[in-house]
Amino acid sequence: MAGDLDVLVLGSGGREHALCWKLKQSARVRRLVCAPGNAGIGQVAERAEELAIEEPADVVAFAREGGFGLVVIGPEGPLVHGVSDALRAAGIPVVGPSQAAARLEGSKGFTKDLCTRAGIPTAAYRRFASATEAHHYVAVHPLPVVVKADGLAMGKGVTVADSNEEGLAALALIQGPVVVEQFMEGTEASLFVLSDGKSMQVWATARDHKRAFDGDEGGNTGGMGAITPAPDLPDALRDRAVKAIIEPTLAAMREAGTPFEGMLYAGLMLTRAGPMLIEYNVRFGDPETQAMMLRLDCDLGELLLACAQGRLAEVPARWSADTAVTVVLASKGYPEAPRTGTPIEGVEAAEATGAVVFHAGTRLGADGTLIATGGRVLAVSAKGGDANTARERAYAAVAKIDWPGGFFRTDIGK
Repeated sequence: MAGDLDVLVLGSGGREHALCWKLKQSARVRRLVCAPGNAGIGQVAERAEELAIEEPADVVAFAREGGFGLVVIGPEGPLVHGVSDALRAAGIPVVGPSQAAARLEGSKGFTKDLCTRAGIPTAAYRRFASATEAHHYVAVHPLPVVVKADGLAMGKGVTVADSNEEGLAALALIQGPVVVEQFMEGTEASLFVLSDGKSMQVWATARDHKRAFDGDEGGNTGGMGAITPAPDLPDALRDRAVKAIIEPTLAAMREAGTPFEGMLYAGLMLTRAGPMLIEYNVRFGDPETQAMMLRLDCDLGELLLACAQGRLAEVPARWSADTAVTVVLASKGYPEAPRTGTPIEGVEAAEATGAVVFHAGTRLGADGTLIATGGRVLAVSAKGGDANTARERAYAAVAKIDWPGGFFRTDIGK
């Protein structure tokens, strides 16, 4: 039925802005609320800034009182805190895996052990209960060595160390369990699938750019830009990854009594031996979602409601043949110590070029000036018939933004 669905989106980043932007276009959506949102999201959705989105009881009460027929969970925090479980128990349709299924992201060790049991190709690894226990192993491990915090780290808990000393320095920053992996050589790509626990829908592929600076230099970030589809992941190789990695994972989760319901995002390494799993995220990617929403050629509200109601097989996703590129603008000092509070101008001029500017860390000052409040602040997104056209359009829009307090990579999508 047209215009009968009230939707609550949880989150405040560029990913949530992109989801709200696309949901606003849905013929099915009547009312759209985002908690807590940001300055950009406030242009397309109502905001509920007071809602504590990682508190299951608070979210359920808010959703009941608001009569929401669908809740879409953006970030990982509410998932690992059991918000989706509480909503399902209350009979409220939700897109997001259970707390048990969210362990695929919440514990890298859990996922590595699952890969071993299911024969899923991934890097050789060892698990340790603490950084202290891992110290000797890292000190003598062949190089490069990959050191990972076992739990959530906002996309920045991984260090690829070129020396044992660098590996030990990474260990010193980790509190809690550790996973140490053999280095995999190849090209990275991201593969997204939507699952309702019974059926699966292969979504788009993308390539994220994790390092802060051009040429993949600098610190690891939450993502400085993305291109979709992934240039190095043609359909045949994508299908091979689905068969070898995604399908066994979903089968293992069902067999364990914890079926996966929501968006599963596989970080892949395309090696000479074939695709191998780096890690899973159990949510929409950021900044990949910002690019993907420009290519999604169907009603997102209808699609996500079908997923939440267990009838995903009835509503296929459709994608345009375009390429889309997202360029992230971040506060200077990111990722180590972003300098916030700086004014931004030119966003309207950027969007006048035809691009879409998704907000992440922004707020409006008392005089209406846009202010940077976080590390990753804006995601300038554009599409075109090929990668070069999409890149040119994205960077033409970036050039319109006047923000001395920010920086961006100039090689996204190359």
